[in-house]
Amino acid sequence: MGSVRPRHDPGTRPVVLIVDDEAPLVELIRGYLEREAWAVLAAADGSTALEVARRERPDVVILDLMLPGIDGIEVCRELRTFSDAYVLMLTSRAEELDKLVGLALGADDYLTKPFSPRELVARIKAVLRRPRRNSLSQAMPAGLEFDGARREVRVDRNSIALTRTEFDILAALAASPGVVVGRLALLASIWGDGYDDDHLIDVHVANLRRKLGDDPERPRFIETIRGVGYRLATT
Repeated sequence: MGSVRPRHDPGTRPVVLIVDDEAPLVELIRGYLEREAWAVLAAADGSTALEVARRERPDVVILDLMLPGIDGIEVCRELRTFSDAYVLMLTSRAEELDKLVGLALGADDYLTKPFSPRELVARIKAVLRRPRRNSLSQAMPAGLEFDGARREVRVDRNSIALTRTEFDILAALAASPGVVVGRLALLASIWGDGYDDDHLIDVHVANLRRKLGDDPERPRFIETIRGVGYRLATT
């Protein structure tokens, strides 16, 4: 990734870019953010958002998933090639997998519409306190490349063919490298509530590891946390 601005300095005024094609919502959010004395920019489509982000280098991007032209997932993917801005995704779709793919691409948080503007402000304040990872690829284990938008996975630059379920499990783990994801949480995120057979996850993780060439006894990528679940190793 190219040169980016360091993470937000608490002593400076945050610059927030709102990317949404719902003008009334944009103005509502703008009002709440300006009350915090934050500088606010806006874009109604993905192409404009990327242009503004390159030019203005915002600290935070509030990014709607459903945009005209380039959608929010693709905007987030492109944004991560040149910016380390904190990204909060907005969507009208509540599917957990949308969230996991968005976070795996480098988003920092996620809100489902309708939401409270006060909650959005609180979320922004929370991410501004976090250390900024320059990119997801720097947090991923060495040798593993994950592209959620294209649903592609490579190990040591070799493309790996995964089933949909295997990819979705990897997406769930890649959403937060180094963080343990419980078996039941993986079940719920992929198959929905009502599944309680965590052995199902173990079988799919075993298949995923085999395809990645990962030794469960000395894992490069997926670590087992006995009695809890799995986590993606970090660099």
